[in-house]
Amino acid sequence: MTVDAQSQWLKPLRSSAGLVLTPLYWVGDLPGRSLDRLSQMIASRTDILAENEKLRADILLMQRRLQKLAALTEQNVRLRELLNSSALLEEQVVVAELLGVDPNPQTHKLLINKGSTRGVYQGQPVLDARGVMGQVVEVMPYSARVLLMTDSTHSLPVQVTRNGLRAIASGTGHPGIFELRHVADNADIKEGDLLVTSGMAQRFPAGYPVGVVTNVQRGTGQPFAVVQATPAAALDRSRHFLLVFAEGREPEFEHDLEMDMTLPEDMGEEAPDPELVPHESLPQAPEQTRPAGENT
Repeated sequence: MTVDAQSQWLKPLRSSAGLVLTPLYWVGDLPGRSLDRLSQMIASRTDILAENEKLRADILLMQRRLQKLAALTEQNVRLRELLNSSALLEEQVVVAELLGVDPNPQTHKLLINKGSTRGVYQGQPVLDARGVMGQVVEVMPYSARVLLMTDSTHSLPVQVTRNGLRAIASGTGHPGIFELRHVADNADIKEGDLLVTSGMAQRFPAGYPVGVVTNVQRGTGQPFAVVQATPAAALDRSRHFLLVFAEGREPEFEHDLEMDMTLPEDMGEEAPDPELVPHESLPQAPEQTRPAGENT
């Protein structure tokens, strides 16, 4: 060390030794540097995973908001359609909302949130924004049951807008299909004909859309043609309806309107029928149906 301090002749040797030992220093420091880098990678991965979880949660929240917005938009469209339909009617109407659907596949019935306190009466016509839904068959103070036009016990007189041909539209028990009864085999009726209420039974005022003819079979050996049609109303989708009041009948508006939206908890007799389920879809009818009788 003394010689090294007092002379410069060992300096080249030190430089050579440092050059030789540098890789050894690098190798010796490798575990520490690797550990530091691994710690950084673990910390970075943890941060990335946490950020990903937060982003996923944010995406779910945004999707939920979009779904609610889409549902509100659709509801707004339906209500506007219903409002436009009511403006075209000369009769007085009250808007009702769906409470439940009868799950019995043998019947097509709905429960709505308007009853006798709003002037609803048995046999009252029920429409949606597109056409005839059916008629009220049971009335309670704060609710009512509606028999849909596709029920096998429902019938109403109709006529073809093209030529005025009259017939009886009867439910088949199959969702989305009804038949025209007692149409002569040579009658002037064809696919695409629009059917409206004729007003002959003095229950449904004339001119309400009922459906469109989709199938006509002739020459079946029977005196009458087989005529099938699809309803104009969205029987399995509508949630808001128009209750049409006949001439001489008036809707009631005196009580609190909030009572119309929900059934009172203390009205035991008015609680929703346990056999009625929340509206999702209409019950699927069995393959066999029973004959329909005219419900006037």
